[in-house]
Amino acid sequence: MRVLIVGASRGLGRALFDGLTLDGHEVIGVSRSVPADLESGHADRWITADFADPVAAAEAVSSETPGILDVVIYNLGIWEPAAFSDSYTYTDEEDATTLSLVATNISSPLLLLRRLVPKLLASPSPRIILTGSTSGLPRSGRPELAFGASKFALTGIADALRENYREQRLAVTTLQLGYLNTGDQLDVPRELAAERGGGELIPLHDVVDVVRTTIGLSPSAYLREIVMPAILDERF
Repeated sequence: MRVLIVGASRGLGRALFDGLTLDGHEVIGVSRSVPADLESGHADRWITADFADPVAAAEAVSSETPGILDVVIYNLGIWEPAAFSDSYTYTDEEDATTLSLVATNISSPLLLLRRLVPKLLASPSPRIILTGSTSGLPRSGRPELAFGASKFALTGIADALRENYREQRLAVTTLQLGYLNTGDQLDVPRELAAERGGGELIPLHDVVDVVRTTIGLSPSAYLREIVMPAILDERF
């Protein structure tokens, strides 16, 4: 399969790039810059784009991608500077910070997918995977307003896309992920990554396996939404 991953330079995105490449897929990464530690031979499968400017980024990615894509994974998202800390206060946030978050988390996927859907529909089994968050679920127990709202919006984007292109069998999946152990990539054994997370952080290996299952389904089936919190996340 030909897979495009937006937000692939580090964390979950890099694990997805490495894992799906290892599986034999043709994977194209997208980020602001090419990772310095990228293996030789993979640099030609990387697109640089800064989604702080959603229009320019969407145009850049669209112009550099092939005419047919099987899977698009939008794994890009930013949050407030004080998010997930005791110092977060909604009324202290700067307007510029909120506008930047909305541009990256909402405007960017809308503009990019508008350009990439025709390339996906040229595939016999087109799939979109949007990385959401448990913070975007109803009654999530998190106070980060702009981030939570943006991830809630991503679910709306997925629902509307699905209905727009149901007859063309475009499968759209949202991954509602909890807290991740982004410090341990796939070269660290899964058991060790899980142990280091202490039950409160999800190993990246688990998310990669879920994505493998999702893109491996037949064209007759899809996973609509996957809610994946850590086992000791008391919000769930």
